[in-house]
Amino acid sequence: MIQDEVKLSEKIFHTKYEQLGKQQKHVAHHLAARTPIAKNIAQSFNEQMTFGQRMADKVAAFGGSWTFISIFAVVLIIWVALNSFILIKYSKSFDPYPYILLNLFLSMLAAIQAPIILMSQNRQAFKDRLSADHDYEVDLKAELEILALHEKLDSLREKQWSELITMQQEQLRLLGQLIIDPEKISERTLSGFKRGII
Repeated sequence: MIQDEVKLSEKIFHTKYEQLGKQQKHVAHHLAARTPIAKNIAQSFNEQMTFGQRMADKVAAFGGSWTFISIFAVVLIIWVALNSFILIKYSKSFDPYPYILLNLFLSMLAAIQAPIILMSQNRQAFKDRLSADHDYEVDLKAELEILALHEKLDSLREKQWSELITMQQEQLRLLGQLIIDPEKISERTLSGFKRGII
């Protein structure tokens, strides 16, 4: 199998097999084996993720949603309203204006949420790189398969042209015989000649 890969890769890439990159060798392997190269990168990547990575992605997805923004806005409004109500009713509050305790909670939330979102984005960027590399391999294989099909079609066309030229030369020879000596041509040759014309 490796010999097929070496011959095929040198024919296609016009380079020695050892000088090819990892992706080109991978494509050459699939071309030689006549196996599909496409696969679902996202699914295989998701299957390898740890529990912590999945949780980080869920937190990042929730943190960037309208649901989170709505809940966050409601909590802020309740916090301010509750403090204002207690301040008006009892002349003191658990978090007086400028809401230092609320600012502390918001800072803590941002301090925890930011690295989780960054981890998720880094993983997404890595998944995108994997997907781009895989797309390149699939595109390269498709391009090489199309080139091989073109070569086969060209070869078939050349073969057909060769057969047509041979048939035409035979018809011209028979026409020449017919013109020179019509009695020498047998009935069978004449019917074959007619079939070739028609």
